[in-house]
Amino acid sequence: MPDGNSTESAGKSPHEPAPSPPTPKADTPIAQASLGKQLQGRPLWMWIAGGVLALLALYEAIPWAVTAFRTESTDDAYVNGHVTFVAPRVPGQVVRVLVDDNNRVRKGTLLVQLDKEPYQIKVDIAQAALTVAQADLVTAQTKVRGLESLALSQRFDLANAMHNLNNQVADLHSKVDALQAASATLIKARADFGREQQLYQQQVISKQEFDSFQEKFSVAQAQQQQAQHDAASVRAELGLPPTPKNGDPLSGIPANLDQSYSAVKVAQARLMQTAAELGSFHSFKESPDEMLAEFYKRDASGNINAIFDEISRNAPDVKQAEARLNEAQANLHQAQLNLSYCDVVADIDGVVTRRDVNPGDQVIAGQGLMALRSLTDIWVDANFKETQLANLRIGQPVELDVDMYGSHRHFQGRVSGFTMGTGSTLALLPAENATGNFVKVVQRLPVRIDLINYDPDVAPLFIGLSVTPYVYIHETVTGPNAGKMLQASVSGAGAVSAPAPQ
Repeated sequence: MPDGNSTESAGKSPHEPAPSPPTPKADTPIAQASLGKQLQGRPLWMWIAGGVLALLALYEAIPWAVTAFRTESTDDAYVNGHVTFVAPRVPGQVVRVLVDDNNRVRKGTLLVQLDKEPYQIKVDIAQAALTVAQADLVTAQTKVRGLESLALSQRFDLANAMHNLNNQVADLHSKVDALQAASATLIKARADFGREQQLYQQQVISKQEFDSFQEKFSVAQAQQQQAQHDAASVRAELGLPPTPKNGDPLSGIPANLDQSYSAVKVAQARLMQTAAELGSFHSFKESPDEMLAEFYKRDASGNINAIFDEISRNAPDVKQAEARLNEAQANLHQAQLNLSYCDVVADIDGVVTRRDVNPGDQVIAGQGLMALRSLTDIWVDANFKETQLANLRIGQPVELDVDMYGSHRHFQGRVSGFTMGTGSTLALLPAENATGNFVKVVQRLPVRIDLINYDPDVAPLFIGLSVTPYVYIHETVTGPNAGKMLQASVSGAGAVSAPAPQ
């Protein structure tokens, strides 16, 4: 008869697995012994690898943490630089193009050459015009020299006319004196004749003695008339009436006789005409003395040759010829410049980009042919968040990581300035925040970082490359405007100072 165990066994399914033995608890001696065997069973290399990984983590984490506390950084930065657009200064047909994209060129390198023949013809025409202008100047100088000699002789004519006038005035005084002497002699002869006539009528004297006194009276009367005619003749030569008016003395002359005397006026008019052709103008109201005095004021020493040399240099004909000569020289210089502009050269050291010209093209002045990117005049524009700007100042040192070169090469830089406006305000279409649905967004301000000890021949930086700058905010600032937020005012030769407040 089966027992109770047999009955329980018979009630189970033959496919049911047998129950597993009970697991000992961890705090039992058997469990501790099993765990110790598992730990002792791990290989040594795992322990070494874990330690190395821990050291590497600390090696990377500690400098990162130190750099994070000492610097401000952003990943929104890129290389920027100047670009010079190459354009011809004169229109023409392209003959040669000597460079292509990515060619490195030096300042003064010939890039494009235009057809020079039309401009060479203009140079030849300008040269011929210059030769004619030079000949015209010589002709004008020769003419002025002739006028100068004529004016010099006319000046002496005027002085001689005034001298003759003075001599005639003196002659008038002499004739008047002679007339007065003849009149006195006539008065005495008339008195003697009257007395002798009475004596003759009384037959006191003889006829012969009476005839002698009558002769003396007639001679004195004739001499007085001759002296009177001589004085009247001199007055007529001076343009004066024979007999003065208003009872004036016979020797009296007007005070302005030199301004009305015909010979002086003719000489003065001729000199004024020649002087006008030489560019020296005189008023008709000037007296001859005033005219000559003004003439001599031109030279302190009164050197007449120096005076006429100065007049001839400033003569209108000479000035016009010199102006035409200067114009011809300027035209020739402009034609030569236009000829030289047929050679389009590089204005900076750089690399050719965006070439857009080929031989045979007809170009106009100012048309863009290509662009030159400078390899040296470059910098980094870093867009820092406005929350990072509190500790940034001009002159702080910067370490630059360029993605192109990875982490094995670092460039050195220096903060040189802050853009006067955030990127959103300087955009073509700035954000409009007056609609009432404003949501504050952290803005970014472009910060310019200049490169230090940058050598493009060793490790060139290309425009647009991504850069990660690390600005050391606790280091000593150096260079111009160090420690400031704004640069100092630029002062140069073309600067115009503002007017002082009233």
